[in-house]
Amino acid sequence: MEVKIEDSWKNSLNEIFQADFFKELTHFVKQEYQSNQVFPPGKEIFNAFWHCPLPAVKVVILGQDPYHGINQAHGLSFSVKPGIPFPPSLLNIFKEIKRDLGLDMPPNGDLTRWADQGVFLLNATLTVRANQAGSHQNRGWETFTDEVIKCINRDRSGVVFMLWGAYAQKKADLIDPVKHLVLKAPHPSPLSAHRGFLGCGHFSKANAYLKQNQQTPIFW
Repeated sequence: MEVKIEDSWKNSLNEIFQADFFKELTHFVKQEYQSNQVFPPGKEIFNAFWHCPLPAVKVVILGQDPYHGINQAHGLSFSVKPGIPFPPSLLNIFKEIKRDLGLDMPPNGDLTRWADQGVFLLNATLTVRANQAGSHQNRGWETFTDEVIKCINRDRSGVVFMLWGAYAQKKADLIDPVKHLVLKAPHPSPLSAHRGFLGCGHFSKANAYLKQNQQTPIFW
């Protein structure tokens, strides 16, 4: 697995790519792709980084694991390719956007249009074995993505971090709440969305903060 990653990220994360843990992770992931069905496709592992260079990051939405069904994951947290039915969490995200901003349901669940506007859609783990949720956890990806969050925290200012659910909220320790806006809510999954995700208003809050900081708001 040769790391093909956009230059601004490559420069900021160069030391991490040289670290022993990342070399071990690379070895593990290569073997997994050779011997199992793994998602997303190899060339899409770093999709979030390609579409949203470090200087362009305005909003970070943290997920945990890529989708583990066929043709779902494509390297952007919560996103699915056109033609794939909305997973339940994504459906609740769109419901909250409609409630919060009055925007109709989009024709598909491909969030590349968000990524291209500066929404960094980062999963804590970037790969997963087919039909085995969490199968690539605790192999080094979380160490890597924690470094990515630290990098954004350090090198950027005025970024909105949306932390949904207990897992994402643990990452708040890596973020300076004076320098950035940290928004917390329950996870949008059907198990917890009604405990406060639906009604959280994160999308309007993010846009208000971006405007306040002389940045173009996101068209959600």
